Amino acid sequence: MESGAKEEGKVLGYNSKNVKKVALLSTLAALLDDPILADVPKKPSLSDVDTLINLELGSAMCISSFKLDGTYFDVAVMNSATVKDLKLAIKKRHVWANFCLAYHNEKLLDDGAALQDFGVRNNSQVHFLPYVASKGSGRHSKRRKHRFFHGLNKHS
Repeated sequence: MESGAKEEGKVLGYNSKNVKKVALLSTLAALLDDPILADVPKKPSLSDVDTLINLELGSAMCISSFKLDGTYFDVAVMNSATVKDLKLAIKKRHVWANFCLAYHNEKLLDDGAALQDFGVRNNSQVHFLPYVASKGSGRHSKRRKHRFFHGLNKHS
C-alpha cells in the first residue's frame, strides 16, 4: 500500500511539473506574440530580457545598426557597454566578415573601449565600413619566408 502511494505521488509530481512547464511555455509564447513586446527575441535569454527591462528604465540604450544595403536593425545594450558588448549583440542578428563597425566614420576597433568614449548614446546609429588593416596595427604583417636550410650554414 505504501509503495502504491509513493508511485502515485511520483506520477502526480511528474505530471504537475510537466503541466507547470507547459503552462509557462504557453504563457511565454502568448506574451511574445503581443505587439508591445515585438522587440523581444523569440527565444530570449535572461540577459536579453534584463537589457530590455533596463532599456525601459533608462539604464540601457537602443542603437541602430545600418547595413551596407541601407537596411538597419536595432540592438539594445547597457549604458556601460563596451565595443565588444555591442559586437556580440549585433552578432546575434547579423554576421559580417571583412567589415568593422563605425560611429561617425570612426572605426570601433578597440573591443575594451566603452561606447560612451566614442560618443555613442541612446538612439545612436552605427554602420559597417570595409576593414583594411593599417601597417601600424600589426595584425597583418608581411609574411616571413621560412627557409629549411637557413640555420644550417651557421653551424658549419
